[in-house]
Amino acid sequence: MKSSPANRSRDIERQAGYLRPEHCAPPPPRTHSADDMWFIRDGCGIVCGVITWMLVFFAEFVVVFVMLLPSKSVVYSLINGALFNGLAFLALASHFKAMCTDPGAVPKGNATKEFIESLQLKPGQVVYKCPKCCSIKPDRAHHCSVCKRCIKKMDHHCPWVNNCVGESNQKYFVLFTMYIALISLHALIMVAVHFIFCFDEDWAKCSSFSPPTTVILLILLCFESLLFLIFTAVMFGTQIHSICNDETGIEQLKKEEKRWAKKSKWMNMKVVFGHPFSVAWLSPFAPPDHGKANLYQYVV
Repeated sequence: MKSSPANRSRDIERQAGYLRPEHCAPPPPRTHSADDMWFIRDGCGIVCGVITWMLVFFAEFVVVFVMLLPSKSVVYSLINGALFNGLAFLALASHFKAMCTDPGAVPKGNATKEFIESLQLKPGQVVYKCPKCCSIKPDRAHHCSVCKRCIKKMDHHCPWVNNCVGESNQKYFVLFTMYIALISLHALIMVAVHFIFCFDEDWAKCSSFSPPTTVILLILLCFESLLFLIFTAVMFGTQIHSICNDETGIEQLKKEEKRWAKKSKWMNMKVVFGHPFSVAWLSPFAPPDHGKANLYQYVV
């Protein structure tokens, strides 16, 4: 089979002796449990993550204190308050899970002589070594220069969640984009309703703040909501398209050859969100249970 340019550019060796395991130090001993929180210490990513939470809290403030509490309709305030706050809570929970979940990092420094020999490679069998983190790289894994690790089925590194989007946290990232898009749309609708109400009534009576302050806060919320609605809706659609086609963003960018078996779009969704379909797909607190969904099926 003819290899693609993307495959030829990877560090491919066919024999353990040529992998130069002597250049790899033994991996450090694991002093933490599997339940320890994953967190990337990247200044840009941390700032972007904090900004994300601050923008959601700003939207909460304007929605609750500028639009809902001054409303004369208690039913309107209760329904919209519960809906907006519920979606905002799910958005922040999804963001936290996407940020603090191991995206599928390959053990660092495992390209040692002992580990390579334990693989019992057959003649002609291809293995991949990452020269940057000195790891035996599984197929469909790529190295992230920010996380400084190879990530299984890496889609991209997102500074807004301060983490890579990979095999183990893609569900949470997709939920984050979906819930941010929903609260942005909801906020835009409420801003439009509030403007209509205030034009018909006295501006001093439709908010507990002064009219100029109310207008400025509503305009800022409108701009923020419109911007994030467009951004997250496009990102959500891109992620769903990639999942259904079983091709990550990096694989699309590098035009890597597909060597895995083609699955149905519905099965590809189950691989990311869990098998079988349930309401847990929408919950950031439910880890995806793959069940019968096979993560890796390759063409022999």
